[in-house]
Amino acid sequence: MTPIQFILNRQSCAALSAPAPNDEQLSAILAAAMTSPDHAGLAPYHFHVVTGSGLDKLTQVYQKAVKANTNNESKIAKASKMAYRAPMTIVVSTKFQEHAKVPVQEQLITAGCATLAMQMACIALGYGAMWRSGDLAYSDIVKQELGIKLDDEIVGFLYIGTATKACAQKSRRPAESHTTYWR
Repeated sequence: MTPIQFILNRQSCAALSAPAPNDEQLSAILAAAMTSPDHAGLAPYHFHVVTGSGLDKLTQVYQKAVKANTNNESKIAKASKMAYRAPMTIVVSTKFQEHAKVPVQEQLITAGCATLAMQMACIALGYGAMWRSGDLAYSDIVKQELGIKLDDEIVGFLYIGTATKACAQKSRRPAESHTTYWR
């Protein structure tokens, strides 16, 4: 597969199980994040790598956040399973910094690019990965429990593991309807 074919065939994969990347592979995944475009070299992101018993702790965080907002037992039950979607989760958050030439929007985009770079690295290493967000990404309780400042953002939860089934190739929209040419 050529590099462009690799990019064009990128798929999120939700059906993930063990094994997760080993330490050497995880280092490569994190190194991929560090290649993201980064105006002024601020590195405006932070990564919480969650595995093993850390998934139990993340479950408690998810449950606490959901319980604070609802008494709905089905939502609480769903929250109790979310951390176990994969054997590894990387919670990507911003680490906004004051900078005269780099507004927070650019820093958020950098953190998003880092997340995509990690997802692509997972795929290149033969793993599946799913980037999710949702209500818990916007929860102050989740931020507090993870030690993320409230004025920073959770960019997403990158679930990583071995794909348990082939990910269906989804159709892509043609770029033409989203493109204007000035020639």
